Amino acid sequence: MTTARAEPVSPTRALPRTVPSGPVRFRTLMLIRWIGVIGQAVALFVVHVGFGLELPMLLALGIVGVSALLNLVLQLSPPTGGRIDHRQATLFLTYDLLQLAALLFLTGGLYNPFAVLILAPVTISATVLSRTTTIALSALAIFLVSVMAFWHLPLPSPFVWLEPSRMAALGLWMALVCAIVFVASYTFAVAEEARRMSDALSATQMALAREQRVSALGGLAAAAAHELGSPLSTIAVAAKELARDVPADSPYADDVRLLVSQSQRCSEILAQLSHLPEEVDPATPFERLPLSALVELAALPYEKDEVEVDFEQKGEAGVPEPVVPRTPELLHGLGTLIQNAVQFARSRVVVESGWDGDEARIAILDDGPGFSPMVLAELGEPYVSSRSGGGGHMGLGVFIALSLLDRGGAAVAFDNRPEGGARVVVRWDRAILEAPRSTLGER
Repeated sequence: MTTARAEPVSPTRALPRTVPSGPVRFRTLMLIRWIGVIGQAVALFVVHVGFGLELPMLLALGIVGVSALLNLVLQLSPPTGGRIDHRQATLFLTYDLLQLAALLFLTGGLYNPFAVLILAPVTISATVLSRTTTIALSALAIFLVSVMAFWHLPLPSPFVWLEPSRMAALGLWMALVCAIVFVASYTFAVAEEARRMSDALSATQMALAREQRVSALGGLAAAAAHELGSPLSTIAVAAKELARDVPADSPYADDVRLLVSQSQRCSEILAQLSHLPEEVDPATPFERLPLSALVELAALPYEKDEVEVDFEQKGEAGVPEPVVPRTPELLHGLGTLIQNAVQFARSRVVVESGWDGDEARIAILDDGPGFSPMVLAELGEPYVSSRSGGGGHMGLGVFIALSLLDRGGAAVAFDNRPEGGARVVVRWDRAILEAPRSTLGER
């Protein structure tokens, strides 16, 4: 084992556990767009035929026809999952604003009563899209209504006394600008609060589900410890008898001694599973350790002769190393991740301890085959093995490790290194990591 000092650990790209869906249902948006296309076509025919107003029908119907054709093309290749992403939704709403503005330009501009429909794309954006997008679409809508207030084709009227006035256009322009700003601001504020509540509810449900699965696994572990106790005792007795009967110079002597030591280790593990962890007096020596020492202690049971494990400290210059509680959650969580790296490494594992004034981090790097792309998206869920060719493992180790580390406020990211091998980065807020043990366990 070697110890080295270098620059701080570079941030690792955190891969999401699940791929988030788009903000807008494709089917809903297409339904709204079809209603708009049909409504525009009907309005044009009613005004032109029913009221006898002379409008540039060919050009206006051409604009409506382009929208209909675009809808048909989009429906032939719907997005995967039935939702469109933020960028696609922004493009759709931008097109809708421009298309509506073009129709209003041909039919009287702000003198057209349907000019109020310019609020629709802005309202949709404020409901489902980001603040930046909503501001951009609102600015575009205000620009368009400002242009149409001065430049547009006249709206013909068969009645002289119904001729519009400039004062009416100015008043409608002011009303639309105020409505765009107010509707966008108010709708976004209400929708943002609803989104926050929804996100909080989803996070709570996910946390509860994870805790329930951890509790269920704890019960299964206790039951397994009880059931495996008798056969393991028999194996241990047989192994000791073999060790007593096999001569010391026998080629099988080393194998028998290994069998005895591993059976003893299994007995110790089952004993730990059968009892609740004891509370440790905070005054006990080594109850709190430097972060690098805690990492070496967690890795100690999993070191192998054929795999070199190097420990490196990459703290920010002049910033003291975090001193953290020696909790079972940290030891087992970090130990499992290091064990996973040692198991799949070809020859070397590097464990980097890094810190600065705000954050502490552990990076575990190995030179093995890395994570399968199929596994990365679901890594950390129960019964998902961390690597391809996992040798029949149940896929519970990483799930339990993440659950334990999450209780201590850690964020874990999995990735593959460009030069080959896997990389796992565990990050904590330094204030949370250095908190007393009772506080750390409650987070």
